[in-house]
Amino acid sequence: MKEPSKNTVDDCSVIDLPKIQNNAGNITPVHTNSDVPFQIQRVYYLYDIPGGEVRGGHAHKILRQLVVAASGSFEVLLDDGKKKNTIMLNQPYKGLLIVPGIWRELINFSSGAICLVLASEIYDENDYIRSYSTFTNFKNLLS
Repeated sequence: MKEPSKNTVDDCSVIDLPKIQNNAGNITPVHTNSDVPFQIQRVYYLYDIPGGEVRGGHAHKILRQLVVAASGSFEVLLDDGKKKNTIMLNQPYKGLLIVPGIWRELINFSSGAICLVLASEIYDENDYIRSYSTFTNFKNLLS
């Protein structure tokens, strides 16, 4: 795995998750280290997001995440300090793998959207970079 400060938006990718189709409703099982390329340590979800609200607005030093639109849709703006990329998530069997050292903002939530996040680490405030200027310093100082 790369040093987080060297990761770029091109190191993030959309992953196809298993989809088992059934007339009674589909299911997507998610397995650690096979469907998701890391050991899942934490699961959380965002919901009831007011129109126009932005979530995220931070980067992580070591944490990796798989972000899934469990319901509805939203966009994820990825930023490595040099390049930006926006990914639309709107299928519950696709997840966006976000590597460490990438600034992310979740935007344009549809009504009723649910954002499911699978994380490689338990919550640790020290892993967060919450200021964009601190983020750009992190990318420049360690690059």
